[in-house]
Amino acid sequence: MDFYAHVAVCGDVLGVGLGADPEAWEAALGATCLDVPDRGLLRRDYGLVEVNFSQDQPGRQGQMSCFGFGVKIQRLLYDRSPNTVPPRLSRKYGEFAPRVPFKELRTAILALGHTIELDKHNASGHMDCYRVSASAARLHVVTDPDPYGSGDPDPDGHQRGDVWSVDVW
Repeated sequence: MDFYAHVAVCGDVLGVGLGADPEAWEAALGATCLDVPDRGLLRRDYGLVEVNFSQDQPGRQGQMSCFGFGVKIQRLLYDRSPNTVPPRLSRKYGEFAPRVPFKELRTAILALGHTIELDKHNASGHMDCYRVSASAARLHVVTDPDPYGSGDPDPDGHQRGDVWSVDVW
């Protein structure tokens, strides 16, 4: 929970965040990742953490820099491989649970002196979006674990109130 609260409040992962170049992210999280380049953009996938880079950031033209990243908590429920959580995160924060209840994360964020507000502009039919005060973070929370009506919700899957992701833009 400490990791997610830190990202939501501080907007960084192990000291790197928006504006950092790919080398800084690699120094923080390691070299084990999947790079997906696409028309001047780069998506770097570390499993739990996914980082987006562009060459067109103000003041950094021609240099790749991070314009957004997300902590993709939903991946932990279905991908239990050892590489899903970068080893440097595991060493610092310990074991990562496959589900994060919004109520617990909200309590941790409030304890750090921040507030959380519903962001109605970024909500969808099956997710609520919450904005963290004085932060670029958005929390996406499951409201409908069966959005396509394919049957009863999976008891081992996501539940109403689970945090899907923490995104910083």
